[in-house]
Amino acid sequence: MAEKQAVKVIANNKKAYHDYFIEDKYEAGIELAGTEVKSIRQGNVNLKDAFCTVKDGQLTALGMHVSPYEKGNIFNKDPRRPRRLLMHKREILRLGAKIQQDGYSLIPLSVYFRGPRVKVEIGLARGKKLYDKRESAAKRDAKREIDRVMKSRNR
Repeated sequence: MAEKQAVKVIANNKKAYHDYFIEDKYEAGIELAGTEVKSIRQGNVNLKDAFCTVKDGQLTALGMHVSPYEKGNIFNKDPRRPRRLLMHKREILRLGAKIQQDGYSLIPLSVYFRGPRVKVEIGLARGKKLYDKRESAAKRDAKREIDRVMKSRNR
């Protein structure tokens, strides 16, 4: 029986949940240099403006910032370089077909360690309009208010 591996979340992309409706989530491996892995272990990764593309049957993450490792000297890579994501060919082709549809994007949602490996959770996302963002903010505020009132009544 397979053992469960520990999952340690390094970075989340909270802005993605604000700007997009996440329709589906996928897990992908990521191709990194050694100093980049060390930098990610220290938590020096930013997903804020990152997105993914499918080109020539390969999935690539663009705009993902991995700060240079401080002790990496000449082995450090460019912090914003394109990084290849690793998935099965069939999954990549299916995602490529979906993002060809109008309004769909692939957005990295989080970076985490599953055992010794770095994984990226990517989401198939559809962009929100301004009124959608206002509506979700109003729902969040209403829920917060209800929770606050219920908490004060239970005391």
